[in-house]
Amino acid sequence: MKASVIDIFEFCRLKEKREGEVAVADLNRLAGEAADESGMLRWSLQGGSNKTGCQQLMLTVSGPVHLRCQRCLTSFAFSIESESTLVLAADEKSADEIDRLLDDESIEVIVGSREFDILRLIEDEALLALPLAPKHEVCPDSAALDALEGVKKDSPFSVLKNLK
Repeated sequence: MKASVIDIFEFCRLKEKREGEVAVADLNRLAGEAADESGMLRWSLQGGSNKTGCQQLMLTVSGPVHLRCQRCLTSFAFSIESESTLVLAADEKSADEIDRLLDDESIEVIVGSREFDILRLIEDEALLALPLAPKHEVCPDSAALDALEGVKKDSPFSVLKNLK
């Protein structure tokens, strides 16, 4: 059994806490989204229960991931800063029921297990924190972009106008 696989229900019952660092290169799905595999993510996982007695996790993930800018196609460092509250359920049916009872968009209900991979959870959290279309606030070399904007394109309707 991998060191990252734990009994998540026991983890919450005992109110355990784990924290550490993981390389972006060690998270295959995240590395596939990144421009390169450099970077380390810091994470913290705290078990416990909420006011209603449901077992829950508090997860924080932070650190840089290098993404490819969709405007200029160069790499840039994107800083992940994510905090989540995750309520545990025994199965999908219970998860749906708990989700309806909580009626809180800021709390995610997940199905736990006795062999729960916390690295997969950390990777899921990091992936959800990535922007859909990553881009610089201001691209460092906008000369190519400026050149494209300077080219005047003919309107497709001008061709129709000439057909009259």
